[in-house]
Amino acid sequence: MATRSFRLSVTQRILLVVAILAVALFGYWVTSRGAGATPTAAPTSSTSSGAPVPVDAADAAKQLGELTIAARTSMDGYSREKFPHWASQGSSCDTREVVLKRDGVDVKTDKECRATSGTWKSVYDDETWTKPTDLDIDHMVPLGQAWASGAKAWTTEKRGQFANDLTRPQLFAVTDNLNQQKSDKAPDQWKPPLVAFWCTYATDWIVVKHYYGLTVTQGEKTALTDMLRRC
Repeated sequence: MATRSFRLSVTQRILLVVAILAVALFGYWVTSRGAGATPTAAPTSSTSSGAPVPVDAADAAKQLGELTIAARTSMDGYSREKFPHWASQGSSCDTREVVLKRDGVDVKTDKECRATSGTWKSVYDDETWTKPTDLDIDHMVPLGQAWASGAKAWTTEKRGQFANDLTRPQLFAVTDNLNQQKSDKAPDQWKPPLVAFWCTYATDWIVVKHYYGLTVTQGEKTALTDMLRRC
């Protein structure tokens, strides 16, 4: 009986070559990943100093659009004591001392974690200070402002979290008299004198209010929108 020869068609040959190349490329890819490909770094939410990184203006604008617009409620019943602040952060340090060390340069502390020397640049006015007593730790969204925009209904525990939040952009070492000038005012009532900081001020304010589900007034939203245009 004659032997029947087996021959591939042109199409079958092409498909076979493609399959072989695909297998070879896959093997190379697997090998290169295991042998030294550098993995993509995970996004970070803080700077090398530990301070929160401002969000993108577009993301902040989206979050601003998600906030509930409502009139500020009365300040009746408010007191700073209802926001337990400067909580212990371990190693004999409280929240204020952690922020002073985080925001300063060459900060020296005593055995009780109190800053004794260092250099600080206030983000609100770009002024440089070398005495810790020249600085206040400012709440980006002030405690009274939070009370009037939703925190009145919170538990004391949640108000304490808000007042000591080192994760969100809520706490900054700033020139003391500016912190006093700002008081409990919203951006439609007070803005930092350093115009170059307005973009970050707006994005930080929005991030904090959005995370905690606080409301904004229409005037406040308009002021924040105008500040975002500087980004």
